[in-house]
Amino acid sequence: MNTRRLLATLLLLVLGASAGAAEQPAAKTSTVRTAIFAGGCFWCSEADFEKLPGVTGAESGYTAGQTVNPTYQQVSSGSTGHTEAVRVSYDPQKVSYPQLVEYFWRTIDPTVKDRQFCDVGSQYRSGIYWQNEEERKVAENSRDALLASGKLPRIETELQAASAFYPAEEYHQSYYKKNPIRYAYYRSGCGRDLRLQQIWGSSK
Repeated sequence: MNTRRLLATLLLLVLGASAGAAEQPAAKTSTVRTAIFAGGCFWCSEADFEKLPGVTGAESGYTAGQTVNPTYQQVSSGSTGHTEAVRVSYDPQKVSYPQLVEYFWRTIDPTVKDRQFCDVGSQYRSGIYWQNEEERKVAENSRDALLASGKLPRIETELQAASAFYPAEEYHQSYYKKNPIRYAYYRSGCGRDLRLQQIWGSSK
């Protein structure tokens, strides 16, 4: 085969490979979204959400208050208006926002105001903090359906537009993983799972 024919053959092979590559469908990209919930102690909320398939992580923090960059000491005093919360990161192709909301209800006691389990104070109030109109409708419809079902006598969980979320100090992040024995002792002593079983039954 002469040089000209060899070059022509190679060119055809390259063009064919390029055309084939162009015909391949683009790889699907997964966009991670966030949602903000308050369920009392953020150690527990973080642990609960990170068990849910499709959730890629949960970050403990403070929201729905007035003080900028509050510390744990400030929030725990109840003087900043914040509540302990988690910012949940999730893959919407694996779990939807409505599913997150339905799951959230069953990790809290919605019937009490300014407390969750053994933790008392406005800094432990429960809440769903919507970030857009679609989330607002989902949260409100879910609350209304839960009330209409007659499963609960009342719902004290606040629903409001999301405001600044401030990550908690590093030692609070993934506390249940870093300190599993202390976490288990706290959760058990606080009676969280016992109360959840009383409200929702054996499975959340």
